[in-house]
Amino acid sequence: MSNLGKKSKWNLSVFITNLSTEKSVEVNGETHVGKLMLDLVEGLDIAADWSDHGLWWPQKRQWLLKPRLTLDTIGVQGDAVLQFTPTHKKVRVQLPDLQYVEVSLDFSKPIFHAVQELCAELGIRHPEELSLLKPYEGLRKEGRRSFRGKLKKRHSQSSLSSDDNLSTNSDDKTRGSKDSLTVPNYNSLPRHGYSSPNGTLNASSPVGYSSFTSDGSCGTIESTALASSPVSPSIEAISALFKPKTLQEKAVVNKGWMDSSRSLMAQEVAEFSTLLLRYKYYAFFDLNPKVDEVRINQLYEQAKWSILTEEVECTEEEMLTFAAIQFQVKLTSTSPQSQATSDDDNDDIDAALNDLQATLEGSSLTTPGQQKSLTSVPEIKDYLHLVKHKTFGSKKKKYWFVFKDTILSLFKSQEEAFGQAVQKFNLRGCEIIPDVNVNKEKFNFKVKLQESEDIEICCSCESQYSKWMAACRLASKGKTMADSGYDAEVSGIQAFLSMQHDKGDATPLSPGQIPIQPEDFVGPRMLKKYKAKQIAARILEAHSSLNKSSLVESKMLYVRQWQALPEFGLSHFVVRFRGSKKEEILGIAFNRIMRIDPTSREALKTWRYSVMKAWNVNWETREMVVQCEGETITFACTSADIKVIHEFIGGYIFMSMRKDVNQPSNEELFFKLTGGWV
Repeated sequence: MSNLGKKSKWNLSVFITNLSTEKSVEVNGETHVGKLMLDLVEGLDIAADWSDHGLWWPQKRQWLLKPRLTLDTIGVQGDAVLQFTPTHKKVRVQLPDLQYVEVSLDFSKPIFHAVQELCAELGIRHPEELSLLKPYEGLRKEGRRSFRGKLKKRHSQSSLSSDDNLSTNSDDKTRGSKDSLTVPNYNSLPRHGYSSPNGTLNASSPVGYSSFTSDGSCGTIESTALASSPVSPSIEAISALFKPKTLQEKAVVNKGWMDSSRSLMAQEVAEFSTLLLRYKYYAFFDLNPKVDEVRINQLYEQAKWSILTEEVECTEEEMLTFAAIQFQVKLTSTSPQSQATSDDDNDDIDAALNDLQATLEGSSLTTPGQQKSLTSVPEIKDYLHLVKHKTFGSKKKKYWFVFKDTILSLFKSQEEAFGQAVQKFNLRGCEIIPDVNVNKEKFNFKVKLQESEDIEICCSCESQYSKWMAACRLASKGKTMADSGYDAEVSGIQAFLSMQHDKGDATPLSPGQIPIQPEDFVGPRMLKKYKAKQIAARILEAHSSLNKSSLVESKMLYVRQWQALPEFGLSHFVVRFRGSKKEEILGIAFNRIMRIDPTSREALKTWRYSVMKAWNVNWETREMVVQCEGETITFACTSADIKVIHEFIGGYIFMSMRKDVNQPSNEELFFKLTGGWV
């Protein structure tokens, strides 16, 4: 009887979305998914390409993509209603620079795959650092109110109504408005020359894109448009920005992160929806100006807007420094860039070979005339001061410091360096915080260690500070001074210090030469405190030391200084720890998680990833359990799904395991660490 039951046939309803019609197909429990789709297509009297279509089960929010599985195996019965729909659908994506692009994404694959395909089209390497974010409507409304006055002032000549400008779902209005001058359709023409799995850009493939002009006609923009963003984003993009005032508001933003292991369709994303593409994991791997022009620009833009909206807090001096670098970016982006002549092809080949050698061997710490030794580990040694803070002030004590690999050793004198060290610290996974003031000749930096109390190191001059600060920063990321990025790190620190010098004979631009709108360069806090002319004068004064910086160098400098901020890379969540009656803030960074008091904003407790043994989710209680050395942390998240936190922690662990630049992302390992599946 059971065999007869399996062979009995029944009609299965399948809705064909392209035709807006429903069709019945005769099946039984042993019918394969592939046979079902074949019978469905053959029963249609329409000649069309159905290769991109798949079966979607709305009740279960599940794709039926494996053609060999039977309906009984999947659990499809007679009351089910399936959909036969395209797997690729169009969505509107806002990039980190606030440009909107219309792309076709695969709605049947996990978002991790969809972001990989999107970044391949855009020319962005290392797509595992990015993800898709749903815009939160509550924040969108708040952002509109906060920017209302500014928009009326700067766009008073616009004849568009505010309702049309702020509409995010009306495709016709967007295409016809003046705010949609940069909405390219990245699927209307061939893709980038993007053949390698790690996303190496093939610059020999000239590609253009179609875009919508102000009159609605289709124009063309170059592929370099993503490497140089518009000077002023659209009204819609500006109005959607949100300026969080509390840690709780910062935490609400993270509610929208989508599950990387599930598809867009499974997470209720409809066709023509608006999504945000953002850098999710602040652990940027192998930033190379020669091949990452688009990536660096998008990263710079995300950093810029995080500073301007005060999502990442900084001091007034740091804000002016960022404003000066941003002003240099604006100047160099509007002027022709000096291009190296390509008369001799051998020069390009030699340069490429030198870059490859530097990547494989690491940067040289010797002078250009010296031969680099490949058998010794680079080290630096010098007399520095260790600062010890006490109740009534601080005390500095002189030691002979030796830095080798990621180990910092302290000796009483240079003569005793061959004996036992007074103190020894492993800086892998630590946090480096600069404390420098060039005008006061203060060159200090703090090292927040994971197993002992924090230390503060005092250098005597700029060159000494630059070398030791760069070495400690690399060590905190698990890298040594043999890494190819050491020289670039030193140069970036020196460029930052040069901006704090008294300008002397340098002649800054006068405010009348170039118009500066302070709201484009500084956050609301400074706008309320100072007049526009005062801010403009201080920006131009700080900018006078940056006149020789190129466009890419300026963007890289901005990103490096952004990374040096104490609050850089912190993603906030509202949580309740087990045993506690009040809600607190959990901060997740690239190397640690922090328990933060929401009122004082002080870190009550810090756990480094290096001390974590395991992390998992109790799905019955929706609690996160993190096992560290000596303690177990348990908490529930009230501002987002607990899966988001699990994915953040697992994602950062995955980022720390990346070794080879030329290897594609290990998707199976990523899903394993983030609690997903392949």
